[in-house]
Amino acid sequence: MNKPTEKSPNTVWHRATVTRQRRQQKNTHKSVVLWFTGLSGSGKSTLAHAVEEHLHQNGLHTFVLDGDNVRHGLCSDLGFSDKDRKENIRRISETAKLLLEAGVITLTAFISPFKAERAIARSLMPHGDFIEIYCYCPLPICEQRDVKGLYKKARQGEIKDFTGISSPYEEPENPELKIDTSQLSLEQSIQQVMSLLRARNILSVQE
Repeated sequence: MNKPTEKSPNTVWHRATVTRQRRQQKNTHKSVVLWFTGLSGSGKSTLAHAVEEHLHQNGLHTFVLDGDNVRHGLCSDLGFSDKDRKENIRRISETAKLLLEAGVITLTAFISPFKAERAIARSLMPHGDFIEIYCYCPLPICEQRDVKGLYKKARQGEIKDFTGISSPYEEPENPELKIDTSQLSLEQSIQQVMSLLRARNILSVQE
């Protein structure tokens, strides 16, 4: 992993005249970060994209930061060691923060296995703007699904540091929402997310 360049003392934060509040007013809804976390195969990417589709069809401004997609570009230089996983989440957190300021409803779909890194991501956002959604699914069911064939490779020793097998997943203790994706249908899961957004008055700046 490349060592981050030290911040120059000559770097000064520039305050834009077009603020987050003005962007939200133009978009007619609030911005927020929906942080989907869970084991591989738990359905977090499927749910994040399905929620985005639902929001988009209702005229809201959205963007999904998907784990695999991000590793093709922004984080293409990172591996899957604990150190690289932490840097991966740091970069995603900072990107999500920028999108929050842009007035966008940002959905992130990452295993993000460590509590400390999820806590850091939360700490970057203003209070109430980080919503942790735990896609709970028992490991045996995730392995049965094995949509990418990764668990099989991990069990055979072909993939090192694989979450749930040779690397730990630290379950969220107090997520804003826990969805049992082994029991609920995709539509039921979408409605749980939407109910939370309505309860938090995210869908309109007028509420």
